[in-house]
Amino acid sequence: MSSLLTSRVVASCVTTSLFALMGATAAAQSWPSKPVRIVVPAPAGSSLDIVARLLGDKLKDKWGQAVVVEPKPGAGGMLGVDVAAKATDGHTLVIGFPGPTAFAPFLYKKMPYDAIKDIVPIVITTTQPNVLAVNANLPVKNVQELIAYGKANPGKLSYASVGNGSSSHLAMELLKAEGGFDAQHVPFNGAPPAALSTANGDTQLLFAVASGIAPHVQSGRVRQIAVTSLARFDSLKDLPSINESGVKNFEAVAWNGLFGPASMPADVLSKINADVNAVLADPTVRERLVASGMAPGGGSASSFKAMLDGDMKKWGATIKRLGVQLD
Repeated sequence: MSSLLTSRVVASCVTTSLFALMGATAAAQSWPSKPVRIVVPAPAGSSLDIVARLLGDKLKDKWGQAVVVEPKPGAGGMLGVDVAAKATDGHTLVIGFPGPTAFAPFLYKKMPYDAIKDIVPIVITTTQPNVLAVNANLPVKNVQELIAYGKANPGKLSYASVGNGSSSHLAMELLKAEGGFDAQHVPFNGAPPAALSTANGDTQLLFAVASGIAPHVQSGRVRQIAVTSLARFDSLKDLPSINESGVKNFEAVAWNGLFGPASMPADVLSKINADVNAVLADPTVRERLVASGMAPGGGSASSFKAMLDGDMKKWGATIKRLGVQLD
């Protein structure tokens, strides 16, 4: 091939690449072209709903489009995640959590979506421990008293969870196994009804994020006794960790994060990541999240993916060891 022809081929390839890059950049800059939907796979008033609405309020100004928050609880969060996994409008996201993303592949033989192939992690929004809470009339004030009570009163304890396969559910199954006591599982669709169940005494204990049980703690009907982070959590310093309370190496941290369908263009995913990171850096947003018992997230999509992979590895083995199956 002559040097002149070679130069023309190279120039053509460079031009094609530049046009492709310009096209991708233009697509990202023009997104969103219509209202953005954030599906919340939990009920209104849940911690996920709080985070989605807080982000949406800021993102609508940044994007110049309405951000519609749509609670869609059910099936342990899988109902809402499935909506986003199958969305083809390019403007649907979901705020996910460990249950329907990291745990479900090990809990169910059949799922409506592939948690690895059909959705992609975009950005971590918050991290927080679950809080171990009990009905105020239960005569226990710490983890060891709860374990002792459970052993001495077989068949008398039941626990609420925010849904089958949630961190709320699996953390209690792990605590039961490590502590050697039993309690009957009663799943709910989200923290508000689960917490109300424990406040009313229909169930005696639960794991839930702090914001989900706060009204009942304030009313005195629910008592918080520990957190599931390995050490004490900054915004809940008065509560010991379960690890600190004698159940060594116990850790079950909850997180929330934005996911998109696998069909969403990479440049759009990058734009969403950058814009959400900017919102999470806003001092007023950070203050509101911390006040709700959550640590603001942020970071790259790859760091979110690494955390998700780590949870799948850890909890996949734990689920197998505990023998938890939901179908």
